Amino acid sequence: MDLTGTFYGIGVGPGDPELLTVKAIDALKKVDVLIAPKTEKKSDSVALSIAQPYLKPSVEIFYRTFPMVKDFAAETAVFEAHKDEILKLLRGGLNVGFATLGDPMFYSTYIYIFKLLEPCGVPIVTVPGVPAFLAIAAQIGRPLASGNDILTIIPATADLAAVNDALARADSTVLMKVYKNFAEIVDALTAHGMTDEAVLVSRCGLDDEKIITDLAAHKDERLNYLSTILTSKNRA
Repeated sequence: MDLTGTFYGIGVGPGDPELLTVKAIDALKKVDVLIAPKTEKKSDSVALSIAQPYLKPSVEIFYRTFPMVKDFAAETAVFEAHKDEILKLLRGGLNVGFATLGDPMFYSTYIYIFKLLEPCGVPIVTVPGVPAFLAIAAQIGRPLASGNDILTIIPATADLAAVNDALARADSTVLMKVYKNFAEIVDALTAHGMTDEAVLVSRCGLDDEKIITDLAAHKDERLNYLSTILTSKNRA
């Protein structure tokens, strides 16, 4: 008899626990172990704090550090170790959840674990979540795209030349991960005539949410990792 548990990749949305889907809540209630990803510099997990109200009392929380990587091939050792740990739990008959901010398949650490586990023959259920930029658009009352509009999504951590190239061709735009090089991003938006329509929201849906509409006046501020800009060249 196969006692292998199921691995759940669960998108918990941008911050507000009420934005979890019914399917995400059902998955959280099924897990025996929840992987709570955190960075090297943080001792807590935002994803866990969002998921916490929906977990069963007996769940085990495994805090695990996942590095921020651009080249996954060069950083496989830590992910392989996490994969081996998850496989051991699954083959012991436990359901294992991986809580991830936003959506699991959108700029998520979960993608690396998913790719490693997929060839291993274990059951995997990926539960989509609300990305931050969609929650931001709804909250500030800003349509992102309509009709034949083309929406461009740019990771601000990409090479600045690539960012500028994308902005040159963009209309309605989402800039993710603007925390590292905010000043350079503001300069790039200014050069492309996209600061007037720009709105930055940091930690959307959390208690310390911050909204900035005058990006130039704040360009030297230190931003939280969970910061996103919505902008456009000509918003109707």
